[in-house]
Amino acid sequence: MTVRTPSSRIRGAATPLALCAALTVGLTACAADPDEGTNGVGKLSAPEIEGKARSAADTAKAVRLSGTLVSKGDTFKLNMRLKQNGATGSVTTKNSTFELLRVGEALYLKADAGFWAHDAEDGDGPSEADAEAADKLDDMYVKVPQGDPSYKQLRGFTDMGLLLDGLIGLHGDKVKGDRDRIGGVRTVKVKGGEGGEGGTLDVALEGSPYPLQFARGGGAGVVVLSEWNKDFPLAAPSKEETLDYGKQLPRT
Repeated sequence: MTVRTPSSRIRGAATPLALCAALTVGLTACAADPDEGTNGVGKLSAPEIEGKARSAADTAKAVRLSGTLVSKGDTFKLNMRLKQNGATGSVTTKNSTFELLRVGEALYLKADAGFWAHDAEDGDGPSEADAEAADKLDDMYVKVPQGDPSYKQLRGFTDMGLLLDGLIGLHGDKVKGDRDRIGGVRTVKVKGGEGGEGGTLDVALEGSPYPLQFARGGGAGVVVLSEWNKDFPLAAPSKEETLDYGKQLPRT
């Protein structure tokens, strides 16, 4: 019988240990690269990622924006398709829903009779005359005069550049966040501040680095940005479905 010395036993044990160590190193080296198959944006710093997203959005020709915004205590639910020369979609507030259509500088508002009807001063609902006037406006495109005070506010919902500038800009120090998926697309988060108090932006890691979601700080709404560069038809409504009140919107 051969008696193994302590040193030979140690060498024998060292062989499988060395093999295990080599396997461990190999497995670590072969671990999935989170940036494999991506556009490489995830390797950049937070400010650089935000810059890439802004550049991609600035050069885009169209986008769909849907979600909720909270501004000055009012909540707006948006579903808008936007491009440089106009937009179409809907806006829902606490009390109503209306459609907007902008072709160039021509802006149209479409809503049901309830949107146009106003309660009488005694609070008993709209007068008979107001109700009749509202019925005429029901489901018609009403052209919003550029001199009307509401034109600028309503046009803001249809301005692609204005909306994107307000949604992409983060406040505070930029911090790179976790990876996620928005609409099935891998994203990397960029936060304004450690806790995202200045907003959180999800930037696509596949294809162009478009911003795909923006969560405003303080729970002031979340919007999803999709259908980048997907064109859509945009044309003024026919004369039969349009009402033009001249210099001022009807005050029913």
